[in-house]
Amino acid sequence: MSVSMSDIKKLRELTGAGVMDAKKALVESDGDFEKAQEWVRQKGLARAEKKQDRETTEGYIANYIHTTGKVAALVEIMCETDFVARNEEFRSMARDVAMQVASMSPENVEELLAMDFIKDPSVTIESMVKVLSGKIGEKFVVTRFVRYQVGEASDKLL
Repeated sequence: MSVSMSDIKKLRELTGAGVMDAKKALVESDGDFEKAQEWVRQKGLARAEKKQDRETTEGYIANYIHTTGKVAALVEIMCETDFVARNEEFRSMARDVAMQVASMSPENVEELLAMDFIKDPSVTIESMVKVLSGKIGEKFVVTRFVRYQVGEASDKLL
């Protein structure tokens, strides 16, 4: 099956995949965009799994404050290099994880990673982090978080 450049461009915009990966995904899924997106997601997860033995020495602490100002969260996500720690896509993902913590009140990191992402319940927090890890090409680790709520003593750092 042949795919058009406009279809490749559209899939790249949806997934952030490279040109060749987008083309291969469309060819293997016979032009079905949903199947192609899933193919790209699975490839990103496989890439992330290959990086699990790498050391993470850099990172970013993201924050989220609810519009009411009564709930806030801080999340630390580690990566391998300072270049990625300054990458806007990495930081955006970290802010999404902080929003998840503020909204869903997980007890620990394992529970957080197992949760369905509130913006897209079809993926878990863990798979969202791994897909971006595979796309960027570095290991990411959600190390700890803290959640604050007005009127609630929350001095634990997980």
